[in-house]
Amino acid sequence: MTIRNQRFSLLKQPIYSTLNQHLIDYPTPSNLSYWWGFGSLAGICLVIQIVTGVFLAMHHTPHVDLAFNSVEHIMRDVEGGWLLRYMHANGASMFLIVVHLHIFRGLYHASYSSPREFVRCLGVVIFLLMIVKAFIGYVPPWGQMSFWGATVITSLASAIPVVGDTIVTWLWGGFSVDNATLNRFFSLHHLLPLILVGASLLHLAALHQYGSNNPLGVHSEMDKIASYPYFYVKDLVGRVASAIFFSIWIFLLLMFWGIPTIIYLLIRCPPRLILCRNGISYRSMPFFAVYLTKREV
Repeated sequence: MTIRNQRFSLLKQPIYSTLNQHLIDYPTPSNLSYWWGFGSLAGICLVIQIVTGVFLAMHHTPHVDLAFNSVEHIMRDVEGGWLLRYMHANGASMFLIVVHLHIFRGLYHASYSSPREFVRCLGVVIFLLMIVKAFIGYVPPWGQMSFWGATVITSLASAIPVVGDTIVTWLWGGFSVDNATLNRFFSLHHLLPLILVGASLLHLAALHQYGSNNPLGVHSEMDKIASYPYFYVKDLVGRVASAIFFSIWIFLLLMFWGIPTIIYLLIRCPPRLILCRNGISYRSMPFFAVYLTKREV
C-alpha cells in the first residue's frame, strides 16, 4: 500500500480509527459466555425505542383532548402504526428485561469490583433514568388510566418532608394533573433518551478503560482476542433468539402484560375505574397499590 493510500484509508481517519479500536479490534477476554451479550442487546433495544418513538411523535398530539384520539389515529389510519405502537410499548418491557439480565450478570460475576466501580455507578444512573422514562412514558397516550398513573407517579414526591407538596404542584404545572402535566411529560419523554444515550456512551467509555470482566474474575492482558469477528458471531446467536422472542411477543402476545393489570383492577380499583382501555403498567402496579392503600387509610 502506498503512502497516499495509507493517508486516505478510512481506518486511518480519527473517527473511524476510534470506532475500529472500540468496536472491531477491541481486546476481549476469550472465555466470555453468552451472558456478556446482553449489554450490546440493551443498546439495540435503546435504538429501537428511539426510532419507534420518533415516528410515533410525528403523529401524536400532546393535548388532553386530542392525545388519545391521536393514538387511535396511529392505530387505524397510519400505515404500520399499530406495529410502531406495540414495538415501542412492548419494546420498553423488552428493554427492561434485557437490562435486568445485564445487571444480574454484573452482580453474579462481580463486575462492580475494582477497578470497574465507575462502570457500575454509571450503570445505576442509566437504570434510574430508565425507570423515570418508563413512568413518564405512561402518560402521553392519555388513556383512562394515564391520569391516575400521572397522579400516582408524581404523588411519590409528596413523601419528601417540607417541600414535597410544592414539588408535586410544580410537576403538575397547576393544582391537578392536566394539560400542562401532559405537555411536560411528553417533552421530558423526548429529552431523557438523549441523556440516556450520553450516559450509555460514558458507560461504554468507562468499561473500555480497563476492559471487560470475565467469568473467572481473573484479570489477564494475554488471554484476549479481537471482538470482531469472534464475539460478533457469538452475540448474533443471542440477538436472533431475542428477535424471535420479541417478534412472538409483538405479533402473537401483544397485550400479554395487560392480563395481570386487568385482574388487579377488578380486585383493587373503584368500580368507576375498572372500564379501562389500557390498564396500569405492570411496572407501576406496586406504586399504584401504595397510592390506593394511602387513599383507603
